Amino acid sequence: MRLLNLSLFFGAAALAVAASSKDSDDDSARENTYFNQKKVAPLPEVTPDTWEKDSKASKWLLLKLYSPWCVHCQDYAPTFQTLYEFYTTSSPAGTAADSDADFTSFYDFRFASVSCPVYYEFCSKMGVTSYPTTILYKDGEPVQTLKGVKNMTVLSKLVEETLEQTKPGTRPKTLELPLAGANSSPGALEAGLAKPSKSEQAAAKEKNTAAKADPSADAVGTANAKPAATASRTPKKAPKPAATPNLLGVSVPLTAETFQSNVTMTQEPWFIKFYAPWCHHCQAMAPNWEQLAKEMKGKLNIGEVNCDAESRLCKDVRLRGYPSILFFKGGERVEYDGLRGLGDFVQYAEKAIDISSGVPDVDADSFKALEEKEEVIFVYFYDHATTSEDFMALERLPLSLIGHAKLVKTKDPALYSRFKITTWPRLLASREGRPTYYTPLTPGEMRNTRQVLNWMKSTWLPIVPEVTASNAREIMDGKIVVLGILNREDQESFASARREMKSAANEWMDKQVQLFQLERQELRDAKQLRIEEAEDRGDQRGLRVAKSIRINMDKSDRKQVAFAWVDGVFWQRWIRTTYGIDVKDGERVIINDEDNRRYWDQTITGNYIVPSRTSILETINKVTASPPKIKPKLTISSFEKIFFDIRVTFTEHPYLTMGCILGLGLGLASWFRGRLRRTTRGHFRLDDSSNKAPLLGGINSNGKVD
Repeated sequence: MRLLNLSLFFGAAALAVAASSKDSDDDSARENTYFNQKKVAPLPEVTPDTWEKDSKASKWLLLKLYSPWCVHCQDYAPTFQTLYEFYTTSSPAGTAADSDADFTSFYDFRFASVSCPVYYEFCSKMGVTSYPTTILYKDGEPVQTLKGVKNMTVLSKLVEETLEQTKPGTRPKTLELPLAGANSSPGALEAGLAKPSKSEQAAAKEKNTAAKADPSADAVGTANAKPAATASRTPKKAPKPAATPNLLGVSVPLTAETFQSNVTMTQEPWFIKFYAPWCHHCQAMAPNWEQLAKEMKGKLNIGEVNCDAESRLCKDVRLRGYPSILFFKGGERVEYDGLRGLGDFVQYAEKAIDISSGVPDVDADSFKALEEKEEVIFVYFYDHATTSEDFMALERLPLSLIGHAKLVKTKDPALYSRFKITTWPRLLASREGRPTYYTPLTPGEMRNTRQVLNWMKSTWLPIVPEVTASNAREIMDGKIVVLGILNREDQESFASARREMKSAANEWMDKQVQLFQLERQELRDAKQLRIEEAEDRGDQRGLRVAKSIRINMDKSDRKQVAFAWVDGVFWQRWIRTTYGIDVKDGERVIINDEDNRRYWDQTITGNYIVPSRTSILETINKVTASPPKIKPKLTISSFEKIFFDIRVTFTEHPYLTMGCILGLGLGLASWFRGRLRRTTRGHFRLDDSSNKAPLLGGINSNGKVD
């Protein structure tokens, strides 16, 4: 027993010595830094034991709560450290240059940090649910919380608002902030107030070394010095130049062998038609395909496969009919389902060339330039912790977006700030600057190509797209569509009408977002009430049931409302026969419900709906009400509507319809059976016995035999 106590004593002593040595090592590792040639003490660390003292040491405290193993915290550390050094070394405005007043004492503002893995319970009590978290305290009470990685601009704005509140009129109107990891303010190096950073010193040293190695090098540029500095390295093999596609400008006939060697076994993009010589549609399309090959000379490979001669290849491709047109890049493919005119082919091919080159990386400036050309852009936000599996899943998406939208990726902090991105990776659709976020965030959901593509298909149309023969079904089916019938020939009226429709669409979408958030909040409040009620009653089973309630807003009973416009001159015949409208009488708006073959063309006051924000918004609420407050018109006859309703009912409620039909069939069968019995059953008559022989032959009624 004594031996056990002795071993425990020495073990505790050893742990104490190790802890003290570790603390001394940490203290030695936390060296002073320099900013603008001024000495800066290490960023203070707060512990549960010192919290009472540290929280009252100053009026304001900006506290960073982090984990050393969190990659986002590692990315955030240089930003917060530079912010701390920048402010603590700055001279308070309105004080003399030789004054002893420093930033901390003048503004009563301090910076500190907490390592949450070491003090986990302490961070939990402070409400930390993710790393990093930045909290601003006033007199020990939290005032504002920032979750996730924030850039220098966001943090500085918070600090400046606090400093101005403490000492009004002492802060500059404009402030030049340093970059994360810098050791001086912008312009301090030129003014002689700071020394070059280690990276700048290393670059200058490399330049001097290169100049000594090659005295004939140009002193102004570094282009001649670079080869001398890297001459000792092993020369890399030059990459094999890519072959110029479609050198002859012709459509290349492909067999099973050449298809595998030239298409599937390479990463070269190919636009290929699969046809049959006897197909009339294939024969009609042939001239446009030949001209496409000439247009794409030196740009894109064009090919064709004769399915009569290569039946096995066409069977493996799983064609649905002739002609079928597919775009290939390596092992990936996508089917072309647009119109078959030369202009449609060329437009699709040019977009395919652009997209098939991969997912480009953009910054804020290049993204702004891209917005001027593209109506819909999918943006993939990533950081240094994004894995190769994430990028591999991303590279499988572009082919399906050809002809619809552009896909780019970025890690620019300016775009993070613009779209309020705090978690990575993240995906959104920017439609004319309006973001629509892909809500799933788990790694599996972000890498699920099918799920992501389904979401993209629901958002790749512009806010107010033009209805064409190729996208009409996509726009009309399953939605109530506010359709503007416009005259493209009148440019002034056309531009004004599109502007009004976009304004109405944006306002309607904003309203729907607010209603969605309100509905979700109501569900959350109802869940919280159930939890509180179960806690008050001490009902553990009810508490578990209440906590297990999932608030799912993916499915909604409200029908989706979309906006679109159509060229009333080009589609004049269809519009006049379907809706009875002629654009020559003036531009109009209808609200179409294609699923029920009905539409509305008048407001609640009986006036025609016109391309006006007010006219559209005051009518759409009446139309989407259940039941609609305005009587609709039909796009088909009343007789056709009866059969249409029967078909729709059978489609939407198949089991109920089958039950009704079965019940009706049983009722008719029972009725026919009863009627058949009544018609076949005769009536008994007494005189019928005289016409029949006696039962016992010649025996008469008194039992005697004649």
